[in-house]
Amino acid sequence: MDIELAKENFTKYLKSGNYRITPERFVILESVMNHDGHFDADELFLQMKTTGQKVSRATVYNTLDLLQDCGLISKYRFGENHSRYELAFGRPHHHHLICLECGDIIEFVNDRIEKVQKEVCETNNFNAQTSTLQIFGICAKCHK
Repeated sequence: MDIELAKENFTKYLKSGNYRITPERFVILESVMNHDGHFDADELFLQMKTTGQKVSRATVYNTLDLLQDCGLISKYRFGENHSRYELAFGRPHHHHLICLECGDIIEFVNDRIEKVQKEVCETNNFNAQTSTLQIFGICAKCHK
């Protein structure tokens, strides 16, 4: 992952939208890029606080919205009452299997699903911006 390229993309996005370019936003971007897997805003905020980084909860929430808007992260709802995020920058488009027992999230890539989505959009003259497939069920570990 190229943190410098992500920072460059974020800077361009902030400038184009006349958003303030602050050090806190880039500290949050770095924390997101170093985070493994899915996370929610409060988890990220608490992780940053415990490592001594000085950011407010509101700044974390606002910056996550900006990072999503510029395409650096993705936002999901996995059947929960809060949003989860993950890094999208430098990663292939993928989908999720969500275990209803243990909450594990299994990511998968499938070229046939991508092809079907493209065909459906073309047939309907629809310009897709983003998509996600979420399959809820029981994982192999819990099925035993």
